[in-house]
Amino acid sequence: YQVIFSPDKAEFMRKDGNIDTHTEIVVSPEENAEVRRISLTNHSEHSRVVEVTSYLEVVLTHQSADVAHPAFSNLFVRTEYLSEYNCLLANRRPREEGKSTLWGVHSVLVEGEVVGDIQYETDRAKFIGRGRDLSDPQAMDVDQPLSQTVGPVLDPIMSLRVRVRINPGQTVRIAYITGTSDKREEVIRIAQKYQDTAAVARAFELAWTR
Repeated sequence: YQVIFSPDKAEFMRKDGNIDTHTEIVVSPEENAEVRRISLTNHSEHSRVVEVTSYLEVVLTHQSADVAHPAFSNLFVRTEYLSEYNCLLANRRPREEGKSTLWGVHSVLVEGEVVGDIQYETDRAKFIGRGRDLSDPQAMDVDQPLSQTVGPVLDPIMSLRVRVRINPGQTVRIAYITGTSDKREEVIRIAQKYQDTAAVARAFELAWTR
């Protein structure tokens, strides 16, 4: 296991059996977005099917407001899924007249063979499960699918799951993009843009040159 922090990105490298994982994280110089690119390399003599699940808790407000009243703050968040862009959207309804609505987006792009459909979850309680916590969530049990829940959930998260097949000696890359804006059209544009491997690669190139 190795971690490298550079001026342009953070890298996390680890080895589990015959699978190498290399995670690179940059902040896009062009959008208010973060790009995480995960490279999975199979060094075995057999094909491997690997499931990758993201998880983040939705806030879309000032940290002080979330810390003071997290349960109340969560009541103003709604989520939705756009299959055409493999993304989840979340928006926070303004509590005061004249305030803008905040939007968040979380999308996934796979460079390789996908097995089955992309799964998603936006309900934290369903992800973790009754009597469980984040160290052992129900969603990570074997053959436990995500519930595909969206809408005005009580405790919002964003989670996207993909299952990929990695042939011997090959590498599959998965990119998770997370962004925010005060306009729905803008977060959809971010999701649409990063459904292209060239756009993901450009984010890393620009982060290096800026």
